[in-house]
Formats: sequence, C-alpha cells, structure tokens
Amino acid sequence: MSSRPTRATLRYTGMRLGVFAACFAVVSVLAYVGVIPESFGTANPLWLILLAIVVSAPISLIVLRGQREAMSREIVAGVDRAKGRLEANRRMEDDTA
Repeated sequence: MSSRPTRATLRYTGMRLGVFAACFAVVSVLAYVGVIPESFGTANPLWLILLAIVVSAPISLIVLRGQREAMSREIVAGVDRAKGRLEANRRMEDDTA
C-alpha cells in the first residue's frame, strides 16, 4: 500500500480546512463586533482558534459525511489490495519452501 494520500483524502482535508477557516472568520467577526468576548487575558488568537475548532468540528461531522465515507472506501480498498499482495507473497514463499 502506498503512503501517498488519495484524492478523496486530500479533498476531505481541504474541505475540513475550509470549514475551519470559515468558522474562524465568523468567530473573528463576532469577536470584533463584540458579540462574543474578544479574549481571555492575553490569549486572543488562541481563544479565537480554539472557539473556531469547537464550532467547526460538529459542522464538518455533519456536512462532510459523504466525503468522509468516500475517503474511507478508498482507504479500505487500499488496505484490501495490500492484504492481497501480502497473501500472494506468502503463498509464493510457501510454494518454494
């Protein structure tokens, strides 16, 4: 099995980063406007990043379900191919011994 990421994996990762970026932008605007606290002490960027992670996780869990399943199918297919090659190599070794 190659260690090269598949197309579905790259697409899912990009979409997940996009959801996070959108959430970060919304959280930043809400903090700038004053709807949510802008910071806790001196932790302004860390607070906004943490809040964006907390908001984006459930959104991506629901919105990206189909893409995550496609990625899973590609990974399972790759694992199955690797298992098949391993089993073929074992049979070749057994036949020569």
